[in-house]
Amino acid sequence: MTLQDFDYDLPEELIAQDPLEDRSSSRLMILDKTSGETREAVFRDIVNELNPGDCLVINDTKVIPARLFGERKETGGHVEVLLLKREADNVWECLVRPGKKCRPGGRIVFGGGKLEAEILSVEEDGNRKIRFLYEGIFEEILDELGQMPLPPYITHELKDKNRYQTVYAKYDGSAAAPTAGLHFTQELLQEIRDKGVDVVSITLHVGLGTFRPVKTENILEHHMHSEYYMVTPEAAGRINHARETGGRVIAVGTTSCRTLESAADEAGRIHEGSGWTDIFIYPGYRFKIVDALITNFHLPKSTLVMLVSALAGREHILNAYRKAVAERFRFFSFGDAMFIH
Repeated sequence: MTLQDFDYDLPEELIAQDPLEDRSSSRLMILDKTSGETREAVFRDIVNELNPGDCLVINDTKVIPARLFGERKETGGHVEVLLLKREADNVWECLVRPGKKCRPGGRIVFGGGKLEAEILSVEEDGNRKIRFLYEGIFEEILDELGQMPLPPYITHELKDKNRYQTVYAKYDGSAAAPTAGLHFTQELLQEIRDKGVDVVSITLHVGLGTFRPVKTENILEHHMHSEYYMVTPEAAGRINHARETGGRVIAVGTTSCRTLESAADEAGRIHEGSGWTDIFIYPGYRFKIVDALITNFHLPKSTLVMLVSALAGREHILNAYRKAVAERFRFFSFGDAMFIH
């Protein structure tokens, strides 16, 4: 399989730049993964597609305001720092721009001195290990000084940073939102529960590797980024119960899907635990536990298009995407949704 096998034409004006006022009013394309047939609904109608006994699995990670703008202490030159991965209490792996002038031993000052950073090392991929120095609580300082790390294809300023969070976001740690979950409101989730669907939370902290392009023509040569996940004993028990009693396991987003497939054994049982996953799902993969997926429309030639192609078939996905383009669906993080079942 080559990278070109997962390409499609997308007019730039279909990339959604702003979230809708009503989260649940996005359009929803419903795709039958067996036949390839599609039909359209409004996202809040997802409740009609779910059955009593199903298990809807959401990712309760919370996006941190991970983009910081500061100055080099030595020269006053402007620096942008993007927090990627927490290595220890005050040590983070970061993306730094401009990187060439930020060498080990250098210091960066943010917010007039409220936060200071010492560059510890330069990694093989050019990222920096940075130790942060401050007084008080890091998360509170970050909330004051940091900005939401919106994807590079969103050029509009986000007026309300809560719109890049799901309504069920709970655990700090992501550099990007699990965007399929942005369509849900608390009212819609309650309506789903009232129907007899179990809504279960798991956690995967989304890294910026989500947006890293695949650069190898042979997709099997692509190295996936790793992300930290957690599945509690309660969540594992509830998901397994749904499977045992004939319910479907429906993942909300590719992050939930990757977590479930990482934590499942070959018999289709979820195991509690936490750790790092670099699972790469592409056509030919045999799903162990995920029966259906709620997801957004993804970038051409991305690992996420490969994942949905593994679930529904490459031709079915590309045909659905062509229809979505023709019918002027909105694409990517703030765009419309797809339900693959």
